[in-house]
Amino acid sequence: MQGAVSVSPAQAPELLLGLATVRPVFLWGAPGIGKSSLVRAFAESLGLECVSLVGTQLAPEDLIGVPQLTPEGRSRFCPPEQIARDEPYCLFLDELNAASPDVQKAFYSLILDRRIGSYELPPGSIVIGAGNRATDGALARPMASALVNRMVHVHLRASARDWLHWAAGAGIHPWIVDHLTDRPDHLWSAPPKTEEPFSTPRAWHMLSDALHSFGPTLDEETLKVVAHGLLTAPHAVAFCGYAKIVRNSYGLEAILKGDARWPHRLEDRDLLYYLADAFRGRLVKELPARKEHASGAQRQTAFRAKSLLVQLAEISVEVAQTVIADGPDGNPLLPAWFLIEAARDMPRLVEARR
Repeated sequence: MQGAVSVSPAQAPELLLGLATVRPVFLWGAPGIGKSSLVRAFAESLGLECVSLVGTQLAPEDLIGVPQLTPEGRSRFCPPEQIARDEPYCLFLDELNAASPDVQKAFYSLILDRRIGSYELPPGSIVIGAGNRATDGALARPMASALVNRMVHVHLRASARDWLHWAAGAGIHPWIVDHLTDRPDHLWSAPPKTEEPFSTPRAWHMLSDALHSFGPTLDEETLKVVAHGLLTAPHAVAFCGYAKIVRNSYGLEAILKGDARWPHRLEDRDLLYYLADAFRGRLVKELPARKEHASGAQRQTAFRAKSLLVQLAEISVEVAQTVIADGPDGNPLLPAWFLIEAARDMPRLVEARR
């Protein structure tokens, strides 16, 4: 299921307060963006215990319970103790749409009528489901229309601003907070078609735990292994480059001012990629779309940038090309006038350096 309208994690609690207290709600979202933790925090804010049932780990009898004979010689089903509670609580049906069809059917009466057999959820209880979308490459089964129609559907999206606000007070490693403050677009990436790590808020949290665990003795090679084991490959390269900058006090500002040169050692290639990406971001931010709108300082920046591009190409043509490459949508990121001037002036700048 795809939603035309989505909400950020910061918007979700207020929305749940108005919806989940009167009707069951289903949260849709990509893996690792914090659906489960959001539900647990919401339940805690209401003073309710959060009881989680994972759809992929259940059989129908886990919900319906087992039959028991009454003194009258009749049988009745006794729901499991985990569900049959006397006090109101939050029933969280995680990975609901990944459950087998029989388990999904067992949820029907629990979701709509708040009842399993003769047991009824205590007044004040709330029911929230969550799951991934089929397009996320995660395990997801189609839900029957009867089940879909029993819930209010809310689509959750990752938000760098919300996550960074949370991270500031959650003990997330400062390298990660600072890096994602500069590169919020690296917080999340769409799940790949192949089996490989990809960036999510959960993955960055796991990387933070690893950085805290290793401490200051973490070496560059180990950091590469951990980062590439958790993040989308370009994001891992960028973060390792940032970490090297922090450790070596090696920044883009010094290069722009002429106080330092591009790193040229082969073992510093991740740092070179990071600085080139930061260089492109600086040019995108500072150069106007039309040359006639450029101030004197901006024209000087453009002139200096062309010279730096030549220096960068002398070390790696591939890295230099990333600076002037088109964006993911196929459109140029840098102004057309700058790209034209760069192509025209490159031979002259190269000759001047000989």
